[in-house]
Amino acid sequence: MPGLFRLLRRRRLLGRPFPSEWLGHLDAQVPFFATLSPALRQTFLDKLKVFAWEKEFIGAGGLEITDEIRVVVSATAVQLVVHLDLAYYDRLREIIVYPDAFLLPDRTGVVLGEAKNWGSVILSWAAVLSGLRNPTDGHDTATHEFAHVLDRADGAFDGTPKLRSYSHYRTWASVMSEHFHGLQEGRAVERRVLDDYGAVNEAEFFAVASEAFFERPARMREKTPDLYEELKRFYGWDPASGT
Repeated sequence: MPGLFRLLRRRRLLGRPFPSEWLGHLDAQVPFFATLSPALRQTFLDKLKVFAWEKEFIGAGGLEITDEIRVVVSATAVQLVVHLDLAYYDRLREIIVYPDAFLLPDRTGVVLGEAKNWGSVILSWAAVLSGLRNPTDGHDTATHEFAHVLDRADGAFDGTPKLRSYSHYRTWASVMSEHFHGLQEGRAVERRVLDDYGAVNEAEFFAVASEAFFERPARMREKTPDLYEELKRFYGWDPASGT
């Protein structure tokens, strides 16, 4: 029954017009928005408005949630699922946004982002903007954390989201394992593409690889073509070709 209610709510939200003032926030803060084809742009806007209105946004550390924050953060989340279903975000209830780096009781040192097991994503607004303004450095906090949410959608942070077909799992496991262990061993080919943080565990590897896929696609396609192909097959994007 909850799934039916969610479906009906999303249909209602989809029927509402897209606020024209939101386009200004996308044009100003989201560089990849300008690269979308007309057909893909409409899909992107439809999913963005549903996500932005469906999820609860909570300001923390003195930050007040504005339309700009809601729209820009939603854009970073929706980029990952333009070719997927919004159902990947069903478990996500709220996005908590701090103005800058923050502290968490269960973490050592300052944090820029965190995806929690119980349906929350915590982000630094400054880190979100930095990731968007530097689209080729391989680091994007929002992409990283929302990739964790996609990973968790099937029940666990394990580096393997729900794939498009059962037949894809064997190749996915083989390719991901090969490059994960290569990064753990400090192999040069992986380190030219991926941040070392991806060597922590399989979940972090998937999130780090997702950052590189969207931010350094040409390099990933050249250096680790099999990894690029697996992520392309899952996300449905071919960012190295601009599609």
